[in-house]
Amino acid sequence: MLSRCIACAIVLVACVGWALDRPASLIDESRILPSEHPAIDYWRADPNDAVARLQRRLSGGEIQLSFDERFGYLPAVLDALDVPRSSQVLVFSKTSFQASRIFPRVPRALYHNEEVSVGWVDGGDVVEIASLDPKLGVVFYTLPQEQTRRPQFAPRTTECISCHAGSYTLGVPGLLVRSVHPDQSGTPQRTPSFITDHRSPLSERWGGWYVSGRHGSQRHMGNATYERDQSALPLIGSQTQNVAKLQPYVSPYNYLRSTSDIVSLMTLEHQTRMTNLITRLGYVARIAERDGVTPEARREIENTAEELLRYLLFTDEAPLEAPVEGDPEYAEAFEARGPRDSQGRSLHQLDLQTRLLRYPCSYMIDSEAMESLPAVAKDRVYRRLWEVLTGRDESPAFGSLGKEDRRAIHEILAGTKKDLPEYW
Repeated sequence: MLSRCIACAIVLVACVGWALDRPASLIDESRILPSEHPAIDYWRADPNDAVARLQRRLSGGEIQLSFDERFGYLPAVLDALDVPRSSQVLVFSKTSFQASRIFPRVPRALYHNEEVSVGWVDGGDVVEIASLDPKLGVVFYTLPQEQTRRPQFAPRTTECISCHAGSYTLGVPGLLVRSVHPDQSGTPQRTPSFITDHRSPLSERWGGWYVSGRHGSQRHMGNATYERDQSALPLIGSQTQNVAKLQPYVSPYNYLRSTSDIVSLMTLEHQTRMTNLITRLGYVARIAERDGVTPEARREIENTAEELLRYLLFTDEAPLEAPVEGDPEYAEAFEARGPRDSQGRSLHQLDLQTRLLRYPCSYMIDSEAMESLPAVAKDRVYRRLWEVLTGRDESPAFGSLGKEDRRAIHEILAGTKKDLPEYW
């Protein structure tokens, strides 16, 4: 555990100024919310996330998980949780669980959808899962890589929370993606590092990660280790940019895929802060409902809802300077998710020419966590969203949204979401 905490600390030392070039947040992101508050009760409440539901089915004998000779329970867990294998991304910096087993030639594999992330390390003792609970936020599980008749997911370890519940996750149990300058062992150096999401330029992204795909003249920090002077040492041949395949170091023999898909990395980054904002708004609202919705508490709910709304609508998204092209199989799997309106439009449609999504509104608005928000919070988000999309709010904060985008997003939501107020 000590080595993992040290790795986290090294990253965070250099992260103080990571958001200074962005518009000021409407919330105090450094404030840690009390997960032990009776309205939340993170450590004792029974979770109701995707993994908890899967465990109930396993315990009841409804389903079984097959055990693969090479990958253990990983393939079966991905299938059971509806996580596409094509979402595979690979991190080789020592900034995560099982850090002692992770090296540039032995990266950690991550797989994800909107609500679940699954981690696997070659030779590791466990499969790791982070799952978004509609009330608790992200719940962390491990599944031992030992074949048994009734596999048991072990929930909520303090080892995970030591890195995943702080100012870098908005003060709640959440997710983050780190970009560092790793040395040749994968250890982060004390040089500029970043916590990245869709607001980050590509030039700050993916240090310590493998990246497969095309991105034109744009440059990222991936596919390399770094000298002390920050000069890059390529890991795949002589190139660090526009790498199509990661073989021979990453192959279908030692990983489920030979890719660490650039588009999957981009959707994962978007999902981290979106997850944390939804969780934080839920915490703020539930605590206020329990303790009393004072004027101060209402202001905090409204400010948190507004910060969520701005991120939901990609108002500060870093524009792509060239088209991005990843694994077609992942793009197809991603776009197949989520509901479509009568015109066949979906919030899961990708753009990848100048921005991530065709319609700049997060598909996580359809998540169970979002739809389970207390009324005082959800009503505020939906009212403000309606005001922006219908043009009643044309303030500069939402200036990136053109009329056509506003109209299309409004029509998609009105045609697909069942929990919208009547005025929609």
